[in-house]
Amino acid sequence: MLSSKAAGQAARQTIRNRSSPSALRIATGTIATTSIVSATIYINTENGLGLKRELDFWSSVTPVVWDYWWNCFSSSPKVQLQKALLKINNHAVEQPPPSPQTEQDEKKERQILLDQLHERNAPKIYNVMIQLGGLYIKLGQVLSVTALPIPEKYREYFRTLQSNVPNHEDWVTVVKPTLERELGAPLEDIFESINEIPCGAASIGQAHKATLRSDAGEEVIVKVQYPNAKWQVPADIECVGQFLQLCVWFGLVDESASKLSYEEFARQFLSELDYTNEMQNLKSVYESSLDPNAPYMRQRVVLPQVFEELCTDQVITMSYLPGRKFEEETKRQLSLLGIDTKKSFRSIVKESSGNVTNAEEGGRKDEVAISSPSQTLALSTKQPARMWKAKLTSIMRNVVSVDFLFSVVRFSRRI
Repeated sequence: MLSSKAAGQAARQTIRNRSSPSALRIATGTIATTSIVSATIYINTENGLGLKRELDFWSSVTPVVWDYWWNCFSSSPKVQLQKALLKINNHAVEQPPPSPQTEQDEKKERQILLDQLHERNAPKIYNVMIQLGGLYIKLGQVLSVTALPIPEKYREYFRTLQSNVPNHEDWVTVVKPTLERELGAPLEDIFESINEIPCGAASIGQAHKATLRSDAGEEVIVKVQYPNAKWQVPADIECVGQFLQLCVWFGLVDESASKLSYEEFARQFLSELDYTNEMQNLKSVYESSLDPNAPYMRQRVVLPQVFEELCTDQVITMSYLPGRKFEEETKRQLSLLGIDTKKSFRSIVKESSGNVTNAEEGGRKDEVAISSPSQTLALSTKQPARMWKAKLTSIMRNVVSVDFLFSVVRFSRRI
């Protein structure tokens, strides 16, 4: 009996010892340490870095979204209070029924408010794009030329993203280690020389001109994908999708149209990450261009040759073809046709459309004006000139279309 009683007391004492404050502190400290270590490990994985980038995006964009909602939208308490006070004031003072002039004044006031919001928030969105870089730079470039109804203040800022954007990675710390890891050898063993300054940079990679260490000493372009692009691009696409859903919820864009645009946007940029598929496409097109019956030779089209042994899922090496950039050559050709290329593509399209409309209206007026043989005789010398101009303008409308210009911009950006 005594031994059983003593054993029970010892067990109770052990339980008390285990539940003592010091034991609880040790257990709490262990759990906290484990949580911190786990969080540190996760935040350095691709998923964790992507989540951090999404948080950076929303922490910057949320105040802008709040500003528009609080000051403009009918669900905002501020707007509801303003409407309630106006209603009380209208009841207190006898007001005439709403007239078209009153509605027009209200639209002007709302537009003034929106202009103030655009003026205040456009620089903030621009700074977010510059800070995050990558896909956001590309998105800003697309929005600067799109036919979508982007506020002019935003478009002004987005246009600056077309040039002079610090969008390339450091050679010593990022690009060179990536190339040597992917190609499996020091660069000095592969290239006679390689220019550390990129000849082109985009949202997911950049290109460097180099000379191969070989008997022929071929000049090549080495296109390298940024190491972070694999997780950055999907995270950025996710943020853009969430932001687009928010715009749909606010009624700013149509849901079905935005869904189709987003799906195409996501498909396009995710496909650009697949360098292996891009290399195979380049190889196929190059080989087809060697066929003497193909249209390439007849049209004097030259395509770059791919060096497969110097290609990986993050590197593409192809022959160097000197010449103007595609966008520069397009502008040069448009200049030869008498089109002012100093303006944006959007302005060029609008002016071209206006010229076509005016030319067609002028042609119809000429037809109405010619009603007698004497008039026909008097106008016969001017009519061919007008018809020639109208025909040329009609041809230009088909050539300089919105789809054509956007295709040029998209293709030149990918180059």
